[in-house]
Amino acid sequence: MIDKSKIKKYIFEERNKIFNDPLNFKDAYKTSASFSIFIENSIKKILFRKRKNIALASVGSFSRYELSPYSDIDVIFICDSVKKSEDEIQDIITSFWDSGIEISHTVREFSDIEKFKKSDLHTFTQFFETKFLEGNQHIYKHWREEITKSLNNELKKNLIIDFFADIKTRLSKYGSSPKVLEPNVKYTAGGLRSLHDVEWIYLIKNLLALDKKSKKTQTEIFLKFLRNHEKFYPKAVDRLYNSYNFVLKTRNLLHIISGFKNDRLEYEFQEKIANVLGYENNSQLTFMKEYFTATNVLNRFSKTWLLRFEEEISPVLSDYLTIKLDDDFSIKGGVISIAKNRNLNLSEILRTFYYRGLYEARFDQNLRSLIIENIQHMLETGSEQHTSSTFFREILKLPKNVSKVLTTMNELNVLSAYLPEFKDMVGFFQPGVYHCYSADEHTLIAIHNLEKLENIKLIIGDLFSSIKDKDILYLAVLLHDIGKPINLTGHEIIGAEIASSICEKLGYDEEEIELVKFLVRNHLLMEQVAFRRNIDDPVTLNNFIRNIPSPHALDMLYLLTYADLSAVSPVVWTQWKSDLLNNLFLKAKAMIENNITGEELLKIKSYGDVFDESLEIDESLKEHIDAINNSGYLQQYSIDEINEHIELIEKEDKTSVLFKKIEQYTNITVITANSNSLLAKLCGALTINDINIHDANIYTRRNDIVIDSFNVTDFRTHQPIDKIRYEKIKNDIINSVSDNIQINREFHLVKKKWWRLESKFFNRKGKVAIKFEPHDKYTIIDIFSPDRLGLLYKITKKISELDLSIHFAKIATKSDDVVDTFYVLQNNGNKVSPNQYELIRYELIETIKELL
Repeated sequence: MIDKSKIKKYIFEERNKIFNDPLNFKDAYKTSASFSIFIENSIKKILFRKRKNIALASVGSFSRYELSPYSDIDVIFICDSVKKSEDEIQDIITSFWDSGIEISHTVREFSDIEKFKKSDLHTFTQFFETKFLEGNQHIYKHWREEITKSLNNELKKNLIIDFFADIKTRLSKYGSSPKVLEPNVKYTAGGLRSLHDVEWIYLIKNLLALDKKSKKTQTEIFLKFLRNHEKFYPKAVDRLYNSYNFVLKTRNLLHIISGFKNDRLEYEFQEKIANVLGYENNSQLTFMKEYFTATNVLNRFSKTWLLRFEEEISPVLSDYLTIKLDDDFSIKGGVISIAKNRNLNLSEILRTFYYRGLYEARFDQNLRSLIIENIQHMLETGSEQHTSSTFFREILKLPKNVSKVLTTMNELNVLSAYLPEFKDMVGFFQPGVYHCYSADEHTLIAIHNLEKLENIKLIIGDLFSSIKDKDILYLAVLLHDIGKPINLTGHEIIGAEIASSICEKLGYDEEEIELVKFLVRNHLLMEQVAFRRNIDDPVTLNNFIRNIPSPHALDMLYLLTYADLSAVSPVVWTQWKSDLLNNLFLKAKAMIENNITGEELLKIKSYGDVFDESLEIDESLKEHIDAINNSGYLQQYSIDEINEHIELIEKEDKTSVLFKKIEQYTNITVITANSNSLLAKLCGALTINDINIHDANIYTRRNDIVIDSFNVTDFRTHQPIDKIRYEKIKNDIINSVSDNIQINREFHLVKKKWWRLESKFFNRKGKVAIKFEPHDKYTIIDIFSPDRLGLLYKITKKISELDLSIHFAKIATKSDDVVDTFYVLQNNGNKVSPNQYELIRYELIETIKELL
């Protein structure tokens, strides 16, 4: 008898030996194949006696010889009758588990071929990727023959269509960009599955079976087959080979470092893998740039071949439908092709992209591959071409499809070849901040979001439609982050100079260059003012418009700011932020066009801008609005809600609490008398109820009545607060304001309860920074920090302990980072002396560090 405990120990030790050898990291193919073969041999040792009634085959990564350390070991039991083989199968499964091989299995009989062919094509395709392990070879051979026999042309076409649908669903879930900052190494675009898709469709379409007797991975065998049997550039195969090896190597290391099956490449693992691989300065950034280069190659290959497959199963169009675009290129059925294969220069390639956008077309596989290889040669040899800017500028002037064209240009590396300054943007990202995409992807999404404004019937949509020089706006968006790879801090200043140089080379005139330079230099300005300053403060408004040279420049800056922010992450752009930005734009526009100051603007009482002019506005409502003197309040609350506030204030209840669901948040409004540490008490009461604060606004009436608004979610679920919790939250807020609850004690109990989960929900490191800005009446404190549960409570509590009173605050959470702004005075009513800045900075940083 075999000692199963010894096999279990042996398997564990051998896996560690294979994957913990630093020499194996470079060749992921060899490492994964070695582990797969080892598992295969172990299975054969366990099944020491012949199985007569079943065939056992490996499936998926196991059959491909591409197992990672904690991959699922998928097997399939094939038999004539499941019922007759039940005991035998159960005995085998038990043997595996006793021996430390945790298999994932399915059981199939021959009738399943016809069954799944009709009902579930997704499952049916899994029958193809198998490799015989043990048991009855006759059954396995017969199984393969039956599957192949069932594949008629109609079924093959349906399978390919099903593959296309499956790919679309997968990418919508895991990310259709190969440059998602925390990708799934298997399923995100450009991950391992991108190559598998092509391989599976190719083999099914051509009824091919790869050599299963080889000791190499299936990917190696497939790429060798393409090199020998397809018109495939040898260098292209080499790039694919190396790129897949890099992603597979990343997956292997991700499993080892995680200690379990983990395919999500999060920031903390990126840094650890980079260190293991020996990257030095900016190791994480360098590693991820190389990772994105690899995933772009895989994604590009996948898209090129999927286009070919789509062409091959589509109806053949008559050559009479061919339209000649020029001597070199023609278009048929929305597909552009080249008349005769030859090397293309950069100007000719740009011409093809202009046609692509103009006719809403795409390239056939041949032309696409030709462009890729020509561009790759230019980048590898460093051959510099003097290229006319005509077609590039015409692309920016296209009436639509600008973002689509530029995105494909970036995917095929044409942007990097044409604008060398853009090359460092490709794959560049900032760990620990709130972007979801690399800098190049973010930029192209921003242009796409601008184009979508064309059909939006809002102020910003009408504004975009009215812009005549959209090409200048697109160029400014394309270049707005161009300085980031040089230095994140001050990238807008560096970027403005780089943008100016690029515009000169492209032949723009002085006025156009100055406008692009202004937009790049100030692309952060509107966001900083709208989200971190009081835009009902005349000083803020006056300072803002001093930076704006003309109404047209303001229009363009507003649109660029929208594009930039809306392309950061799906969760960053909210209606609240949209309203703030629009409010600042309208105020600044009125000041510039009417040549008035901030003081003059705010004196204009225009209730008609907020309320229906047909409504009668009573005196109590006017007095209430005048007493608050903050248009943000009018933007946030409806007239009915404002009247409810007045009623609650007049009832003289000490504290009132209101709840309302807004988008993905619950809004909590607290109405009470102002007091020392009020904001800290409110934040504390929310924190002890497992609530995460995303943004907050303070509205203070002249009689010291405060209306505080918080947009919040549940700490664990990130969903709006369940209504059944409202009553407890309300009571805790009221008791906190009345000092009837020990918030600090309750807070520490909450921290103990959640400490295990905090690292999961708040996993970004980031830096802490405290900045001060002078103001006519107040001292402004900006606090930048990674987010943590209770952060706002601890900050506001510390501000109170420093004998400072908060008169205005803007709280904004950007994913896992916060930017909190406080307008403060000393408790004696004076501004904070610059001599105290360092003490305040030190105290706040130390308070935040305790949480981090």
